[in-house]
Amino acid sequence: MNQAPNLVNTLSSELTDTLRDAIITGEIAQGSKLSETKLAKQMDVSRGPLREAIRRLEGMNLIHHIPQQGARVVKLHMNFVLQIYEAREALESKAVALAAVNMSSQDIDELHRLIDAQAKHLKETSGASIPAESDYAFHQALIQGSKNDVIEHALLQEIYGLIKMFRYQNEAARTSSTNSLIEHRQIVYAIEQRDAVLAETTMRRHIVHARDRIEQRFHREHISSAAKENKPFN
Repeated sequence: MNQAPNLVNTLSSELTDTLRDAIITGEIAQGSKLSETKLAKQMDVSRGPLREAIRRLEGMNLIHHIPQQGARVVKLHMNFVLQIYEAREALESKAVALAAVNMSSQDIDELHRLIDAQAKHLKETSGASIPAESDYAFHQALIQGSKNDVIEHALLQEIYGLIKMFRYQNEAARTSSTNSLIEHRQIVYAIEQRDAVLAETTMRRHIVHARDRIEQRFHREHISSAAKENKPFN
């Protein structure tokens, strides 16, 4: 008798993960309409668990409802992406300030392990970018180290899905190599010193640098695209 709700919840979670990954990778394109009827048929599921999965994705900001149109995947236009990074800057800088106070020595050891793995990867690949999942693991550890459930939820459940989506679908957001590793080491140093102000300042600078790289890339691509459109036919 009590199994049915649990089964529905498990199925909804599985559907959420499947749809989230499809949105992040672009398999379901930005701006696409999510038809419950069509998805239920494609995925061979009932509409109840699917409706719950869509509701969860809306909570992650990966989809939104448009009046008279229904649920659609978000579009990551430049202004929206920059707003995402502004929100990230405010929240994650505060998270790291709290981490400098609340992280245990074991937590800090884990940060060092993650950074060492990143450095090893860069050495073996002659300076290629830090893998996205490694970068995410590092930032996730910092956020969880804040021990602030509200900030953790806002970042990991509502913001980082959008950041993952943007990074996966746009070369402009790929993590830089040497500079990012240096900044990661500076953040961990500040936490080790239990210096909340330095930790917050260092993380803020790290995110601003990432946002600036993205904005500069956007502008270069816009200029390049405009130049091609105005190029005379030969």
